[in-house]
Amino acid sequence: MKSKITGLVILAAIIAAACIYYFGFASRPQTVTINGYLGGEKTGLLEDEQVQEILEDKYHIHIDYFRAGSLEMVEADLTGRDYLFPSSPVALELYRETVGEPVRTEVIFNTPIVLYTYTPVAQAMEQAGYISDLGGGARGVDLKLLAEDILAGKQWSDIGLDSLYGAMTISTTDPVKSNSGNMFAGLLANVLSPGGVADVENIDQILPKLVDIFEKSGYMESSSSDLFNQFLRTGMGARPIMAGYESQILEFASQNPDDWEILKDEIVVLYPVPTVWAAHPYIALDEAGALGIDALMDEEVQAIAWECHGFRTGILSASADISRFDVDGLQSSVTQAVSMPDYDVMARIIEALS
Repeated sequence: MKSKITGLVILAAIIAAACIYYFGFASRPQTVTINGYLGGEKTGLLEDEQVQEILEDKYHIHIDYFRAGSLEMVEADLTGRDYLFPSSPVALELYRETVGEPVRTEVIFNTPIVLYTYTPVAQAMEQAGYISDLGGGARGVDLKLLAEDILAGKQWSDIGLDSLYGAMTISTTDPVKSNSGNMFAGLLANVLSPGGVADVENIDQILPKLVDIFEKSGYMESSSSDLFNQFLRTGMGARPIMAGYESQILEFASQNPDDWEILKDEIVVLYPVPTVWAAHPYIALDEAGALGIDALMDEEVQAIAWECHGFRTGILSASADISRFDVDGLQSSVTQAVSMPDYDVMARIIEALS
């Protein structure tokens, strides 16, 4: 009798284990891996463990990626790719022009273009009249005046920076490959145009000036994240000023608090007046890729994108609570912004800078 009872207990345990497996594991949807290209400034978000857990537990997907510049990815081999995640609507328009309408697309978040510099440079620029007070501790830079002085060949020593060698320049990514450089080129085209907006009527007189400014910059990285890392590592002498995304300094400060504590008195954030917004559209190339849109628009993911990685999200993304970041000089509300030139004008700019 005892052996019979033992056998029944074992059998019941086996049945229970089978039920747990079936209902707890076997019936659970399998995780789907999708892959594509994205800009380097977003790798921190996709590698965030919290984000990965949400994507797998709630949406049963894993997003794999290959880094590429926003314009570079559109012209890459898309065989086997499920999505593109550039940093500019220009890349989306280029995709539509060269490939066709995507399966689905959505702007996931936004970030303004800013300038980064070092405290001694900012002090000299302020004395020279380039920098203005935007309120709340934020500072703006007169981009038109700065661009005109760069075109005139003004030296760093002319504004009191004898320790810096050569002519004034702004470091950017390659505007033919990477979005931050491309957007900065569009912004420069606007501020250098007679009416404040670059269009097909005036772009021919602006292009030689753009070519001159970018040629003065020398070697250009193809990734925004690579340029930002080099800016932090090589110091004021190598790259006195760089153009990048606001999100980059916010993510760095959030993810590297000890390093930021050392650097925060040295790095200055300047908002070009005017600036432009970098919209980050997700482009689904197939139905599998479309799964990434709903996952990345998840409220929890959107919160992490802002709080941990500095991307402005939500309907009112132009205004945000900046108090959570230990970064001086941020604008809570970015209002002095202009639209990028239209696709035809940007295509002319890209061709001229190629």
